[in-house]
Amino acid sequence: MLATTIAKLITEQINKEFFSAYLYLDIANYYAEKGLLGYENWFKVQAQEEMSHAMLMRQYLLNNGQAVKLTALADPSKTYADLKAPLVEALKHEEYVTASINTIYEESVKLKDFRTQQFLDWFIKEQGEEEMNAQENIQKFEVFGSDARGLYLLNQELSARVFTPPSLVL
Repeated sequence: MLATTIAKLITEQINKEFFSAYLYLDIANYYAEKGLLGYENWFKVQAQEEMSHAMLMRQYLLNNGQAVKLTALADPSKTYADLKAPLVEALKHEEYVTASINTIYEESVKLKDFRTQQFLDWFIKEQGEEEMNAQENIQKFEVFGSDARGLYLLNQELSARVFTPPSLVL
């Protein structure tokens, strides 16, 4: 049985992951409105990933005899000054999610909850990849995004991204 504090933190994280999906769909909408369908695709796939993360955490709670309480999601809408701003927002958000998962991990270490630590190991690694991808999107945009041809090629590159479900075994 999971400690109440761990179950509460994971439940909160589920809702944060669903909000992440919501935020990334909103960013996808922004890029779609700008005609950058590759960027739209990248963020739609990112939204799918975040939903899969929430579902993995949901299943972990259920597998450990815990109820799952979903809460209302905040409005993710933001106004962006330029095409780079959503990329910066995505990195900032991933850093927030990383900190949140680290908090759960810290609590599981404190409580000697080895099962949860093992479960979270995958998410710790995943967050490293998420932050790296967000940084890479910013770096590429900074180098190539101010040139129309460069932006076109970046957009084409991002249109190739496809969703691959996580293979974490619960």
